[in-house]
This record gives sequence, C-alpha cells and structure tokens, in this order.
Amino acid sequence: MAWSLRTLPTLNQDQFAQWGKLLEERTGIQLVFQQKAWLESQIYARLRDMGFEDYDNYYQFVAEDSIDSKLEWARLIDRIAVKETSFFRHRESIEYVRSYLQQQINNQSLQGSFDVWSLGCATGEEPYSLAMVVNDCFELAAISPYYGITAMDISSSALAAGRKGRYSKRRTEQVKPDEAKRYLQACTDGSYEVVSKLRDRVCFTQSNIIHARQLPQVSVDVIFCQNLLVYFRRWLRRDVLNALVERLKPGGLLIVGLGEVMDWEHPEMQRTDDDQVQAYVRLNH
Repeated sequence: MAWSLRTLPTLNQDQFAQWGKLLEERTGIQLVFQQKAWLESQIYARLRDMGFEDYDNYYQFVAEDSIDSKLEWARLIDRIAVKETSFFRHRESIEYVRSYLQQQINNQSLQGSFDVWSLGCATGEEPYSLAMVVNDCFELAAISPYYGITAMDISSSALAAGRKGRYSKRRTEQVKPDEAKRYLQACTDGSYEVVSKLRDRVCFTQSNIIHARQLPQVSVDVIFCQNLLVYFRRWLRRDVLNALVERLKPGGLLIVGLGEVMDWEHPEMQRTDDDQVQAYVRLNH
C-alpha cells in the first residue's frame, strides 16, 4: 500500500512516554498528552521519509549514538522545535530594550560594545527586531554603531533561514512603515529582506539552552529569552535562568516572556516595575 494511503498510526501510551522522555532529555521540551496527535504527525513524517515501518524501529535508530542517527535527530528536531514567530512579536519587550539602551546613552554610561543574546531565536525575526531598535538608538544619538546580537537556537534549518534574512509579508506585518523603510528591502517575489547593515550585526549560532552553563563565559548587556522557558519544567527554568545571570554585566537586563516564570528569584537580580514586560536587572555589586 502506498504511504499516502495509509492511516496515520497512533503512539500507544508507553511509546508516547518513551518519545516524550527522549525529547525532554535532549531538548528540555516537556510534552503533555494533548500533544500526542501533533507529535505523531511530526514523527511519522520523518519515519516515512526514512523508510521505517513503525515508531519503535525509528525510535531505536534516533536513540543511537551514530553519526547518521544524530543527523536524523537534527532533522526531526527541525520539525518539532521550530516555533512560528514574527517581527516584534511582543513589541513591549523589544521597546523595553530600546528604552534601556537609550538611558545608557543619555547617561553616558555605555562602555564598549552593546551586546545582546536572543535565545530560542527560531528563524531570526526576534534578533532582527532587536537589531532595529538598537540601531535606532545609535543613529539617533549620532554614535557610530557598536553592537552585536548573538542569536541562538537548537535548529540548524531555522538558523539558516535567519542568516538568509528573507521573510514573507505576513511575517513582517508588525514592522511599522518607517521601520520597514529603513530596515527591509522589498524583493521581486513579494518577500522582504533585512538590510545588510543589520544582518552583519547578527550572528546565528546553534546552541541547546538546556546546557546553559556551557554557554560562553562572556558578559553581555541584554539577554532576551521569550517563548522558550514555558516548554520546560520549573527546575530546568530556574537552572537556565541562574546560568544566564552569570553571563550578564552588572546592570545588565534579562527579559523573559510575560508570565513564563512565576517562582524565580535570584539575590543578584531585581525585577523591574513595568507590568507590561517581565524584566530583571542585575544589581551592581
């Protein structure tokens, strides 16, 4: 029987638990039973392409430690972990970064490069949105742009799309006309390309955030981590956040998704009083 005519097989309870455990161990993503049908469709698409007959045989293959298994796991994660996103998805948080940088410029407290991390950057709309407001601040102050944005994600295909910097009109709907005029170029196929002066400032790199303590031991001004921690267990959220604190400059800013973290406190961090964003500042000790 042709693959296209087969009925999508279902994962039994044990199989779902087995796949869920592997996914959480490797990515931190925690699945609930209501996501079973979605997980089945994602796994089955790859299982079919690879020529496996059932979930168990495919599981045994991707759970191996061989090069071929690791490559296939990466392809599967591209289907499971890549999130739908857009420019300025939560504009209030992006604008908070603008205000933060503007204040540093006004107070003449900006020293050296202004460095930003965008974690779970998916296909790049978030880091490019951040680059737009950061670049605005430098140009408004007539200061030579001296900043860099490191965009991290687990998916190699999403990172490749981010490096390309070309997006459909739908993905750019939240970009204001004046922003689009400065930072997007219309392409002949109806898509839009981020201008080179922004693309040159954004470095896309593959990273698994559940291993946050293995991230480079550098000090950055802003860590932007939205729509990512919500997929993790509470203990893992706290562990990731604690590791991120160690990579912030004194006075540095950490922004997470509004409501994503409810029970985290850190002796070196103070939450800001803006109820439109969930942001924390590292204290100057």
